[in-house]
Amino acid sequence: MKLRFLPILLSVAISATLLFGGWFAYQSVAMESPLSSIASQTPGVKLVNTHISSEEVLIELNLEPGTSLREVYSRIQTEGSTLIGKKELKLKVLNDSTPKMDQWWSSALFDVAQAMETKQYTQIPKTLQARTLEADGLKVATEMDDKYVYIALTDGGKSKYLMLPRTSSQMGVWING
Repeated sequence: MKLRFLPILLSVAISATLLFGGWFAYQSVAMESPLSSIASQTPGVKLVNTHISSEEVLIELNLEPGTSLREVYSRIQTEGSTLIGKKELKLKVLNDSTPKMDQWWSSALFDVAQAMETKQYTQIPKTLQARTLEADGLKVATEMDDKYVYIALTDGGKSKYLMLPRTSSQMGVWING
């Protein structure tokens, strides 16, 4: 029995194309598009990119100043729960920060990190509000849920959003920082 190499190679190539093409279509149409739609229909969200892996769902957002990041996270988590399943939802806010905000955050970071490490979360809003007196025109808003402490810095039309995980093992890398 003589095997013909070309038909076998073509069969493997076509099968692989259909398999990976189908997987890609499923990822795009059945998973990423609905999650992007949920995020983009959330008030205050301007830009959305979705990346799904086997362990996590990463959604990149651009938020209008004054938008509650906690509410955005909660809405995506709730409305997208069937799509997210057991994967970890991570939001990455594409900040429109200024050097003034970045400098201010750098100076406040030590106090915030200390409050996070000692789980004295009530100190965070007090500390940040006291520090805003030093920064002309800078506004700060803090919120918290069972997973994150959310901080929003606003200076005119520019903003910087941070999600600080409440799990101390994750504090080494703060997203959106």
